[in-house]
Amino acid sequence: MKYLVGVGSVIIIILIFLFCPLQNTQEEIEYLRIHIRANSNSIEDQNVKYKVKDQIVEALIPVLSNVESFEEAKEVVAQNFDMIESVADNVLQEEGFSYKSKAKLNNEYFPTRVYENLTLEEGYYDALILELGSGTGDNWWCIVFPAFCFTKTQNSDNIVYISLIWEIIKSVF
Repeated sequence: MKYLVGVGSVIIIILIFLFCPLQNTQEEIEYLRIHIRANSNSIEDQNVKYKVKDQIVEALIPVLSNVESFEEAKEVVAQNFDMIESVADNVLQEEGFSYKSKAKLNNEYFPTRVYENLTLEEGYYDALILELGSGTGDNWWCIVFPAFCFTKTQNSDNIVYISLIWEIIKSVF
């Protein structure tokens, strides 16, 4: 009987050690955000921002769907600045706007944001910044890596998951 209790205790201790690190996984994940800044707060500039967002998401899905690390995500995004700007500029031109877009990676401050069951605390994050024109209007932001904030609507809560890594994170929490 003592032997069985000892084995049971050992199994419980092993399980605790196996699962305890998972509780801190969220804090260890590096996130690459996306931030699309409208030219201004005019209705027209805000509406085109969402049209640009929709097309950028469509363009990034195949590019980022197999990315497995934060560093790889940054590299892939940087390698695709021309494509990102081209997609955005095409939307702007089709909608009759004369200004262009500018993509860059930057480490910037973000306020606390809740995405479904994930809360990203305020702080500085690396981000794909896409400025439309002057980039001084209200903006849309989400997460590029792990890639899960890709929507086809103006509703930023309508999340489509495209990342196996995000599915694993979600199942743990």
